[in-house]
Amino acid sequence: MIIAVDGPAASGKGTLARRLAEQLGLPHLDTGLLYRAVGLAVLRAGGDPADKRAAVAAARALDPHALDDPALREDAAAQAASVVAAIPEVRKQLLAFQRKFAQTPGGAVLDGRDIGTVVCPDADAKLFITASLEARAARRLKELRERGVEAIHSRVLGDMQERDARDSQRAVSPLVPAADAYVLDTTDLDADAALAKALDFVKSRGS
Repeated sequence: MIIAVDGPAASGKGTLARRLAEQLGLPHLDTGLLYRAVGLAVLRAGGDPADKRAAVAAARALDPHALDDPALREDAAAQAASVVAAIPEVRKQLLAFQRKFAQTPGGAVLDGRDIGTVVCPDADAKLFITASLEARAARRLKELRERGVEAIHSRVLGDMQERDARDSQRAVSPLVPAADAYVLDTTDLDADAALAKALDFVKSRGS
């Protein structure tokens, strides 16, 4: 079974996808890490993530082992990822990697922003995880502060608004729910409640 989990930043899709994979005994791929790795590689080389040539070169040279770098969880990598993800050639380079992972014998869980629409349009179960902008900003702020990163609500909220706009308005693979996706709003749900609803949906698709 291939399970696609899409949604905007801090919606809870990553946590949900990991827990789904654990519950179902399937491998999990956070596809956002691919774009973060590309963006971070460009930044570390002293480049601009918006530089198409530099971003495509970084995508071609991507080492899967780079996905274990703790720096990928930092905000700089997240912002750079959103920029390089808007470059069609970068997305093309990373598409084959994602599709190969999805074909793991027995199935897989992939989360990102275009899994159900582009990467795995024939996925057995598609979920689109969302939450209000305020709730997502509050979650990101809490996450940053727990990691010891100084952050203020207005800045986090503004960055998230900009990222949402880039993700939803880009010409290639915009962030939108697949027509047959189950839209799950986690604004007022804790992680356990969200998992229960997602599992119910996945099981209904597998029956």
